[in-house]
Amino acid sequence: MDILRIVLTIIFVIDCIALTIVVLMQEGKSAGLGAIAGGAETYWGKNKGRSMEGALVKSTKFMAILFIVLAAVLNMNF
Repeated sequence: MDILRIVLTIIFVIDCIALTIVVLMQEGKSAGLGAIAGGAETYWGKNKGRSMEGALVKSTKFMAILFIVLAAVLNMNF
């Protein structure tokens, strides 16, 4: 069981570092103020899920879920 805890802790630390890097790479929401005037209907607005920003958002969600699950598992007494 100690080996499993060590492996999960290493994965947890890697996930923490990667999550921090991915969040810092994203653009702020205030950068899209042109969307108020209808700028969201542009080509970039429609294809945001396929862009680099869309990939960063998806990876952030995945790593955040992994972070929560690993934190809960590592907190259990087994």
